[in-house]
Amino acid sequence: MIAKIGKGSNMYGAILYNQQKVDRENGAVLLLNKIPDTVDGRYSVAYFNKCFEPYFSANIKTEKAVRHISLNPDPADRVSDEQFTEMAQEYMERMGYGNQPYIVFKHTDIDRTHIHVVSTCVGIDGRKIPDDYDYPRSMAICRDLETKYNLQKATEQEQKQANKIFRPVDYHEGDIKSQIASVVRYLTKYYNFSTMGSYNALLSLFNITAEGVKGERNGQTVNGLVYIALDEKGNKASNPFKASLFGKDAGVAQLQKHFEQSKEKMKTNPARSLLKNTVELAIHTTSNATDFKKQLTEQGINTVVRRNESGRIYGMTFIDHESRSVWNGSQLDRNLSANMFEDWWNNGNKPELKIQDKPNTKTNELDNLPTKDLFEFLSQEHSSNFDLSVFSLLLDAQGDDYEEEQFANRMKKKKKGRRL
Repeated sequence: MIAKIGKGSNMYGAILYNQQKVDRENGAVLLLNKIPDTVDGRYSVAYFNKCFEPYFSANIKTEKAVRHISLNPDPADRVSDEQFTEMAQEYMERMGYGNQPYIVFKHTDIDRTHIHVVSTCVGIDGRKIPDDYDYPRSMAICRDLETKYNLQKATEQEQKQANKIFRPVDYHEGDIKSQIASVVRYLTKYYNFSTMGSYNALLSLFNITAEGVKGERNGQTVNGLVYIALDEKGNKASNPFKASLFGKDAGVAQLQKHFEQSKEKMKTNPARSLLKNTVELAIHTTSNATDFKKQLTEQGINTVVRRNESGRIYGMTFIDHESRSVWNGSQLDRNLSANMFEDWWNNGNKPELKIQDKPNTKTNELDNLPTKDLFEFLSQEHSSNFDLSVFSLLLDAQGDDYEEEQFANRMKKKKKGRRL
């Protein structure tokens, strides 16, 4: 079981988030501690919020007085409501919140049923309950609860996740939204790409495509973006998902900023000349498309080929995982355009290129981010249109509730306006 401790200042928002799950029949209130029952047994956000007001009124100087804690058993564990209630009580007691008001909500809107506890770290005397070393204490409590209730050990599960291949989207497996999110939310953090075409080339390695959509709001045209899963042949295999489901970094506005920032970085990126030489050497030493792409893949470079319905090549993109940058062939050199590869692979006219000495290293002048610690390359021929380089990210993408993550991020921000 994994516990996540959120610290914020917006009690109303924390209650609203959880109560909306209940109102949509995706959750339930399991336990009220130090909070009076209502006459009819029905609760509202306003009622719960009012129950915490004496504590916030007494608050002396604690800025982040809200505690929003989630307890997350492994998806394979079967935990009853009674067990969830007992675990919450023991957890809160041992964390020092046994005499505090708190609400235990159960969430059932994803496969991983889990509970959220909303409370405050401010006592009725206005003083803060000590929370030094609360994270290691929380971990120790979780280990004890795992033993007591015969739950799967989180340490073992985390190791499995760390060793798991970060795979492309597989529409057969379902939960496509989570699969797409686990890819999309990281690409802008690690890769530079300067156009929507190069972004889609990178997405294609994970069986995803992004498409622009236009709508109207208050009489104004609004540009948006949707993400769609692809099948093994690059055909659409899912309904479109709005970019807003995956956070602001996946939307049009932030991507445009990323394009501009990447464009500036790539102007002076030494990876350009290094990649150009590597591609030219592959042209010189191979005789067909398969060998060409295989040679580059072995060096951590994916080749994404875009063809029209008649099979003509109209786009060539090279994804260099060493420098984490995405380049169109014509960006590297006009001799590496789509037309050149069309003439070679479809018409048999291999170009004669002057090859420079290949550099001995590709890292000396690049930034010092721990690429090798983040990515482990495994190559796999995936289709006639593009290769697939699968790399492992040491991140847990299974069972995430991205709506919860977005809420948690909002909780971290300092509350504006009226203080509770």
